[in-house]
Amino acid sequence: MIWLPLGFFLTALLYASVGFGGGSTYSALLTLVGFDYLLLPLVSLACNVVVVTGSTLRFARGGTVPWRRALILSLIAAPLAFLGGLTPIKQHAFLIVLGLSLVGAGLALLLPRSPGGTGDPLPAARFMTFAAAPLGYLAGLVGIGGGIFLAPLLHLTRWAQAREIAATTSLFILINSLAGLAGQLAKNGPDRFAEAMTGALPLLIAVVLGGQLGSVLVLRFLPERVIRWLTAALTVWAGSRLLLT
Repeated sequence: MIWLPLGFFLTALLYASVGFGGGSTYSALLTLVGFDYLLLPLVSLACNVVVVTGSTLRFARGGTVPWRRALILSLIAAPLAFLGGLTPIKQHAFLIVLGLSLVGAGLALLLPRSPGGTGDPLPAARFMTFAAAPLGYLAGLVGIGGGIFLAPLLHLTRWAQAREIAATTSLFILINSLAGLAGQLAKNGPDRFAEAMTGALPLLIAVVLGGQLGSVLVLRFLPERVIRWLTAALTVWAGSRLLLT
């Protein structure tokens, strides 16, 4: 099934170019090919970690991570991501939550972004810490990083400059993906994790290549707005397919 690694490659390319990991769409693609839904978050979160680790390191080297504020958001969400990973969920409910999450995430990508200048944060920016907890739980439950929801909220409230928001989102996804993965591992056991990873090596290689290309090259050729539109279209399509199926 060669189209699946290709789909993971394109997803990683698009998502990495806008600072995300792509876990939501990895989950949708795996669901559409009939992958065991209990193992699905393990693969998606592992791919997430692979993609955003490189992005987080690049942001850290570039000095664009607002460490204190970014860590507050991430560390509030992480315990809830672990709890979400531990939570048992029936397949039907899982697919509905995942489909709705994808459609919501795609629409969130279309929300306007704040300019890269130094506009003052809106009053709502102080409440972003309260948004971190439910996003963390959702991340662990369905195998996503949660940053695809967090970033539009940070932009809308002018929480920080655009590059700082991208860096914060990348760190948020990395920490929550690791916490969610730990919860999934505790729930399913190491044997199930080994089973999930056995067939996932081509997918992991695909996201490594796609993530590197997306974060380094794509923005040199396509405007960030066009990439967001393409990513939103892919995400809404995948979520709609799940809900309709």
